[in-house]
Amino acid sequence: DRRRDSPAAGSPIQPIIKDVGEIYSRLLDHRPVIQGEIRYFVKEFEEKRGLRELRVLENLKNTIFETNERVLPKCEQAMQDNLSETFKRLQAANAMMHRLQEREYEARKLQADKVMAREEKCIAQCEEFMKEQQSKRAEVDEEHRRAMERLKEQYSEMEKELAKYVSF
Repeated sequence: DRRRDSPAAGSPIQPIIKDVGEIYSRLLDHRPVIQGEIRYFVKEFEEKRGLRELRVLENLKNTIFETNERVLPKCEQAMQDNLSETFKRLQAANAMMHRLQEREYEARKLQADKVMAREEKCIAQCEEFMKEQQSKRAEVDEEHRRAMERLKEQYSEMEKELAKYVSF
């Protein structure tokens, strides 16, 4: 009865529908192929490779454990030893640089003091020279003034004498 109820039952369309279903399953339904590939991959992985990955992971675990338990503490100790030695060397170098800077500062300060003393000495000599020049200038001015007075007196006497001779 069901065949009679279905529209394609007993009709010439039924083989076409069957062919379309077959084409669909072959072209568009990839589930059977993918499931077959998955089964094949799992079978190959389990049978051929065996426990190789497990052994690799176990070796890796042992290497990590050995590194954590033995190598890492040795490295930490070596690093601490070297760091403390390096720190001591850095402190010594820092102290040496500090001493060198102090010496250089003292040398510069001493040099600056010498330069300042020379400048003060030059200034004092210059002031003394200027005072000496002022006094010499005053002497020359005084001598010049006296010479001018003498010449004035001499010319005034000469004028008087000339005045005696002109009156003739």
